[in-house]
Amino acid sequence: MTADDSFGRLDDDDYPAYTMGRAAEMLGTTQGFLRAIGEAHLITPLRSPGGHRRYSRYQLRIAARARELVDRGTPIEAACRIVILEDQLEEAQRLNAEHRRTAESANRAPAA
Repeated sequence: MTADDSFGRLDDDDYPAYTMGRAAEMLGTTQGFLRAIGEAHLITPLRSPGGHRRYSRYQLRIAARARELVDRGTPIEAACRIVILEDQLEEAQRLNAEHRRTAESANRAPAA
């Protein structure tokens, strides 16, 4: 990968651009918290060739939501489950809206 290729990926929400230390700093949390939500299977960071954890912007948003819940007193395992369910609900709503648009378009198509 060239430097130009890497630069172009900075806008990619799934590109693992952040080290564990930087991710923890950005979230205002500890590296232990990031390890804990990884162990709870909320996020699975990618690994650098040297084995270091790397996080994407999408993963940081998910981690931030879990941290919000934990800061309000929700146990970490429950917070992770809540975030997973919220994410699944959002995806289901997106798919339903897409199916609705497809069905409406099909209903508006002129009969042959």
